[in-house]
Amino acid sequence: MKVLIVESNADLGSLWQSHMQRQGMTVCLTMDQAGAVNALNTQGFDVIVLDLVLDKGSAFAVADLASYRYPETKVIFVTNTSFFSDGSIFELSANACAHLQSDILPEDLTAMVEHMGRSP
Repeated sequence: MKVLIVESNADLGSLWQSHMQRQGMTVCLTMDQAGAVNALNTQGFDVIVLDLVLDKGSAFAVADLASYRYPETKVIFVTNTSFFSDGSIFELSANACAHLQSDILPEDLTAMVEHMGRSP
């Protein structure tokens, strides 16, 4: 399974990446919109773990590009805020499949990625 993580916090992104890699996933980690766009321009992914509030760029631009280029790719949005806790994220992003808090345990996030990446 191929996973793109777009997370501004390098330590958190690396933690998630290493946990997913230990589970046999191929993981690309980027920290901003530009890196994510570059990754999406060169390869496809089964799942994108996307920080809703990026330090540089727009998470929605990344999700929109992924939806356009790879409509089957699932996006798991993560955030450390309560913004979009009403579920409206699913109305704004066609490929959103989950909205989770950033403090989720790495093994729980990995399980979600595995589940979402395998479901049709």
